This record gives sequence, C-alpha cells and structure tokens, in this order.
Amino acid sequence: MVNMVFIQRELRLLARQKADWLNPILFFIIVLSLFPLGVGPEPNMLRIIAPGIVWIAALLSVLLASERLFKDDYRNGVIEQLVAGRQSLLAFVLAKTLANWLSTGLPLILLSPVVALLLGLQQPALAAMALTLLLGTPLLSLLSVLGSALTMAADKGGILLALLILPLYIPLLIFASSAIEAASIGLGYQGQLAILLAMLLLALALVPMAVTSALRINVS
Repeated sequence: MVNMVFIQRELRLLARQKADWLNPILFFIIVLSLFPLGVGPEPNMLRIIAPGIVWIAALLSVLLASERLFKDDYRNGVIEQLVAGRQSLLAFVLAKTLANWLSTGLPLILLSPVVALLLGLQQPALAAMALTLLLGTPLLSLLSVLGSALTMAADKGGILLALLILPLYIPLLIFASSAIEAASIGLGYQGQLAILLAMLLLALALVPMAVTSALRINVS
C-alpha cells in the first residue's frame, strides 16, 4: 500500500521542481503542433498518421521526465537510508510511480481534446485515444520508473535509459495506435483495449518488485 508520507513528499517535490513536469507537457504539445505544419493542411493525411503521432509524442514526453526520477534521491542518500532502515521501499516506489503518472500521464489525458483539434480527429477516435491514454500512460510510468531505477547510478544514463525502455514501449505503441486507427474507420477496438489492460495489470504485478530489487542492487 502506498504510504501517504511518500506521496506528500513527491507532490511537494513536484511543486518545487516545476520544470520536471512542465517540460514533458510542453514537449508533447510542441511535437503535435509541428506535425500539421510539416505534413500540410490536408485533413485526411493527418487523420491517417494521427494514431502514431499521438503515441510517439506521448512515450517520448514520458521518457523525457524519467532520467531524474531516482537520481536526486540516490545522490542525497535517501534511497540508501530507505534500504538500510525499516521504511518500506515498495511504498516509496509506488509513490514515485504515482507521482510520475500524475505529472506526465494525467496531463496527456486532459490534453486529449486539444490533440483531437490539432489532428482533426473525430469523436470515435477521440474516445479511443482517451481510453488508450488512460490505460497506457500508467504502463509508460511503470516502465519509465523501472528504467530510471536501473540507470540511476550511471553518470550519463539518458541514452542507456532509452536503449533499455524504448523496446518495451513497442507493444504498447502498436496496440494503442491500432485502437485509435480502428476507431477512426468505424471498427471495434475492444480487443486492443483488453490487451492494454492485461499489459498494465502484468506490469503492476511485476514492475514495482523489480524496481525495489534494482534500487537495492544499485545501493549495495
């Protein structure tokens, strides 16, 4: 269970370090704004490439905020104290994951109507996009937290983090963009949503424990 003390701490850190959550949101908006300018004003072309654009921008923006998730706590000795003490390391990891989703995933979901306006998406595609973001962004946060835990001791872990995590993003990218594409042409997409839900539940069961093990290994 997530400890409220850890959640309050993470929210205070987010309030102090606004760039950690503002930069990914601005990156997401800028990327989506540039595609219509580069492709041109043709609405049919935008609708065709919209599913891939949305999810590539989403995963890159979440990845942008991932490198420093544990680095400051590692350098300040917070993680070492948690490992050596009696505080629950799992509760710390869950709080970190929740804070990461609140600062990156939730804003992307709230920006869905703006994205639909920029890319000319119709109502069915907008609903599918919102649902895939609702299921997919927590999975993005979980995988990002895992990658950050594995690379927190590296001096320049950004490239290593991308190499480790981007391959894990591929199934999510495929099924999420497929759901939006199916909705845009009037087909059902419940199967894709079911797969995304299964992936999220599997990650919820396995990733937090893997992150705690990675933190212990890095500290030791």
